[in-house]
Amino acid sequence: MFNTIKCQLVIASVLFSQITYAQSDDEFSARELNRELVMAALWVEVSGEYRALAHQAFNVAKFRLDQFIDENPGTLKFAVVVDVDETVLSNIDYEAHLIKEGVYHSGSLQKSWADEAIAPAIPGAVEFLNYAKNQGAEVFYVTNRKENTREGTLKNLSREGFPFSDIDHLLVKIDTSNKQPRRDEILEEFEIALLIGDNLRDFSEDFDSKSLEETSRLAESKKDLFGNKYILLPNPMYGDWEAKTYDGNWRLPASKKSQLRHESLHAWKPKEAQSHP
Repeated sequence: MFNTIKCQLVIASVLFSQITYAQSDDEFSARELNRELVMAALWVEVSGEYRALAHQAFNVAKFRLDQFIDENPGTLKFAVVVDVDETVLSNIDYEAHLIKEGVYHSGSLQKSWADEAIAPAIPGAVEFLNYAKNQGAEVFYVTNRKENTREGTLKNLSREGFPFSDIDHLLVKIDTSNKQPRRDEILEEFEIALLIGDNLRDFSEDFDSKSLEETSRLAESKKDLFGNKYILLPNPMYGDWEAKTYDGNWRLPASKKSQLRHESLHAWKPKEAQSHP
């Protein structure tokens, strides 16, 4: 009888610990994981360095566009292709909402944000794209925002003063996040002078690699394109690199994602600590 009660108590203890772990992991989930975004979001929100890098990107873009025009005098139809999020429109207020409310990004939440059409322009973006238009370029916005965000996105682009804020120049995600088919559509009529984005797949599907190491090797092999045909904007908040940190598994528990983030850091260990384990 005593052994039976003892066994039941042990089982109950194990079950309680599992429930407690599940509860703590659930509490950790969005709120705690999102807190790890604070420094990245704060840097985008307040630092002069972020603004300077954005202006630098568009200054380089202007230089390269002028160079393209000079070197291709017979090209009548040419285009500048840009991503939307963190390339021409800033979602910093949306990211701050995720952090402060302790909620995950979702399609419905992104639609609500897009529908409000209040995302501010990235520093330098409006000026550069209007310059490109004045030089004879057409601007195409190739984004992985969904079709249900199209109206709000166009309203936002127009409100901020971006050129070509119309249905023909906004190519949203329909059935795949692969942007190459949409770029190929543009290439049927235009030569693409510049590709501008914050994620490597804004430039080429070659970067749709499975690991961080492979992506780094590919970036190194294409280094001559960056600052030439490829113009990269800074975005420390999210991107394909995060998915690769989780081996592509976005469904991992928040606590596991946090663990993998920390394990990806190659921490220095002082020699004194190495000699005294």
